[in-house]
Amino acid sequence: MSFYRNAVWFVKGVQEYTKSGYEAAAKHFAPGDLDVNLSGRSFMVTGANSGIGKAVAQEIAKRGGTVHMVCRNKGRAEAAKDEIMSQSKNENVHIHIVDMSSARQVWAFAQSFSENNQLHVLINNAGCMVNQRELTEEGLEKNFATNTLGTYILTTALIPALKKVEDPRVITVSSGGMLTQKLNMSDLQFEKGSFDGTMAYAQNKRQQVILTERWASQHKEIHFSSMHPGWADTPAVQSSMPSFHAKMQSKLRTEAMGADTVVWLAVSAAAIKQPSGLFFQDRKPVATHLPLAYSRGSPQDEEQLLTALEEFAQKFKP
Repeated sequence: MSFYRNAVWFVKGVQEYTKSGYEAAAKHFAPGDLDVNLSGRSFMVTGANSGIGKAVAQEIAKRGGTVHMVCRNKGRAEAAKDEIMSQSKNENVHIHIVDMSSARQVWAFAQSFSENNQLHVLINNAGCMVNQRELTEEGLEKNFATNTLGTYILTTALIPALKKVEDPRVITVSSGGMLTQKLNMSDLQFEKGSFDGTMAYAQNKRQQVILTERWASQHKEIHFSSMHPGWADTPAVQSSMPSFHAKMQSKLRTEAMGADTVVWLAVSAAAIKQPSGLFFQDRKPVATHLPLAYSRGSPQDEEQLLTALEEFAQKFKP
């Protein structure tokens, strides 16, 4: 079944996830959706020093929004901040150095931020694809710690702050790769069998979509969405998937193309007319499962995922 999923997904990807797929979709974008003044609104973007995250931060800053860049590497963050401020002429761009794979760091940052700042929109963009099984200092598998647990802790810790403002939103950058995966609660940290970083990443991205759906049902005051940016030519793709990048480079989207739907979900009036909890691709909600792929998990497994994440989160809470 996984061979079927992978084959169907790749064919779909070549048609839809590439640069030409974006260009075809963009012909139907409503003009003016992104013509907004974001002055007075505060946005947090994780993984904002390169790739799609940086492109999103640039677009928000250009429109006058306050941008909080959450980054792991101080040097790269400062360089990205300087570039964003120079291009946008917006001085309300701030850096927060946080390793999203460290549950304790994420908790401490979220608690401190909530006490001192207002937040209207959280954009969960940070992610990693580590191709060898690696543990964090807290003993967690690194892909899971960054992509799933870090996202879970940051989002749940900031929900009270988001509920205090008008038009709060949470956007999580997932991946179409999650369509190849069924939620697997028997091996959350990939301890069994041979390790496959691409599969681990896709499993994490499935978990993010499930979290988005669950959060939307639990917190009606906030608009939640997840999305697939398409296959974009980013530093992360170059380093984590070098053979894929080499074969597909001429067909890959630009970082700005990958960022477009994130920005649309974060700032447009049209986005919040859509129901909360959906998965988007090129400004449209799309299915979270391939036809006949048998990738739907049970409600019990989804509940078990939330329970497991909450247990991990409480374990590392300061």
